[in-house]
Amino acid sequence: MSTPKRRYHISTIGCQMNKADSERMAGILDDMGFESSEDPNIADLILFNTCSIRENAEHKVYSFLGRQVARKQEKPDLTLIVAGCVAQQEGETLLRRVPELDLVMGPQHTNRLQDLLEEVFQGNQVVATEPIHIMEDITKPRRDSTVTAWVNIIYGCNERCTYCVVPNTRGVEQSRTPDAIRAEMEELGRLGYKEVTLLGQNIDAYGRDLPGVTPEGRHLHTLTDLLYYVHDVSGIERIRFATSHPRYFTERLIKACAELPKVCKHFHIPFQSGDNEVLKKMSRGYTHEKYRRIIAKIREYMPDASISADSIVGFPGETEEQFENTLKLVEDIGFDLLNTAAYSPRPATPAALWDNQLSEEVKRDRLQRINNLVSIKAAERSQRYMGRVESVLVEDQNPKDNTQVMGRTDGNRLTFFKGDISELKGKLVQVQITEVRAFSLTGEIVPVRETVLVP
Repeated sequence: MSTPKRRYHISTIGCQMNKADSERMAGILDDMGFESSEDPNIADLILFNTCSIRENAEHKVYSFLGRQVARKQEKPDLTLIVAGCVAQQEGETLLRRVPELDLVMGPQHTNRLQDLLEEVFQGNQVVATEPIHIMEDITKPRRDSTVTAWVNIIYGCNERCTYCVVPNTRGVEQSRTPDAIRAEMEELGRLGYKEVTLLGQNIDAYGRDLPGVTPEGRHLHTLTDLLYYVHDVSGIERIRFATSHPRYFTERLIKACAELPKVCKHFHIPFQSGDNEVLKKMSRGYTHEKYRRIIAKIREYMPDASISADSIVGFPGETEEQFENTLKLVEDIGFDLLNTAAYSPRPATPAALWDNQLSEEVKRDRLQRINNLVSIKAAERSQRYMGRVESVLVEDQNPKDNTQVMGRTDGNRLTFFKGDISELKGKLVQVQITEVRAFSLTGEIVPVRETVLVP
């Protein structure tokens, strides 16, 4: 009689990098003989992969752990792991607060999970938060999708924005080699993946820590060079990248995106504030005028490009007039999507120590006002899709209507239409848009006309 496999459950909060890290750790656990479980309450190993960008992140961790600690008291062989940015930020403090934890590991240690677990299974409590050089990653992720995939191209961040914990939690920039990235994409193409999103906390910094040339003599210093290098990978139909930093966004990159058919015409470029004084206090390294020039240049080359961004309201000392400058930027540019957040003080960041913090009431009011404007502008942007035929990559069934499938346009707009997922999953389908909303579309498949050859 065979021994049942041990089960694991991974819970992830945070950015695309966190989701990619969770897929890599799931792949390691699969290789170790574990079996994935959707239900944490029947799992033998619980891994909570965390984000520390927002203030309530730590509260979520302790709330989640509380339920599992109670289980561990009844099931002592339950393995509890906290990974990701909260783990890096809190380190041994987590163990002091939750002594039932077996492993605390920062994001730089993601591909060491097996080695760290072997220490745990020998009876040790392990904290892995020391800075390390991320060796080329040979782990095989257990991808959540069979159609789209993340590919990390650069880890860490060297920027020092005064509100941000990422350099503290994810370490210094470390670029993967172009050949390793291409090899991973080629494998994804062979496995049937159609779309790849290249990931980095500051993706435009890619390559500046790499030596000069490849063995063949090719210069691959930049994200632009990398896009040209991987563009012809067989099987991959679409390439996206995120997240960009306005300080490093170049016209050469814009030109490459316009020239390369597989690169999606969607750009995610956070601006954070529309006021120059606030941007300076944030240490962002650009002005709102420079940001506007970047967007204007993108639209000059690709008039229909989708633009999304991130914005923080209620930064310490932000006046009503400065906030209105942010609203003016949102009004003038007209984003397809804008991720907004009220400023939240983060540990070990300069802005958290300033004495000009705004009240929660003011931050809530500004967040509500900007979100209202974002919805209006996104709805206006959506109008351009009405009646158009869009190429949609089918990813899954609509969870709210099993007669519909869903996928994304080149510009990253979620689109629903009638169809059979078993026939359409992973296919690029021509869809005529019949209904537009602020952040999604509905349409109908355009029948493929067969060409009749007349003798």
